[in-house]
Amino acid sequence: MTMTAQSADVRGPSPSLDSELTWLLHRAAQHMHNVTGEQAAKHGLTLREYIVLSALHKTPGLTQGELGKALSLDKSTLMSQLDRLEQRSLVIRLSAPQDRRLRIPEITESGEALRAKVAETSAAAEASVLDGFSQDHIMSLRRMLFAIIGDSEDPGSCL
Repeated sequence: MTMTAQSADVRGPSPSLDSELTWLLHRAAQHMHNVTGEQAAKHGLTLREYIVLSALHKTPGLTQGELGKALSLDKSTLMSQLDRLEQRSLVIRLSAPQDRRLRIPEITESGEALRAKVAETSAAAEASVLDGFSQDHIMSLRRMLFAIIGDSEDPGSCL
């Protein structure tokens, strides 16, 4: 076996057009995860922290439990994320008016400013990845992914 063949064996097989759709989606998600994660890291956030901030931006007023369910994060994982964001003054947690035992995380002004910066650089990075596709193709991809996701409540997390 040559050195090149050994290197290829270590890397493993690459996906191809006839690969399982699940594998192609997984690899595409990994790539986008890395691209977006790099943008979050440039601003001092992990990708998971950025996603939590984005969820708080898009769906304000959720309790911690509702937020965890929406993001498919278990309670301890979400709490550690919120703790770190709160320590950095990016999030505050308020008592729910209907039940003071419940906490509602809320993005702060500085958290929103940071989220917006990461969103802008992430959008540019995503656009770079999709540069070879027409807007019609991108919208078709979005519609297909949205249809695949549907309104299912998956128990696992991709974060």
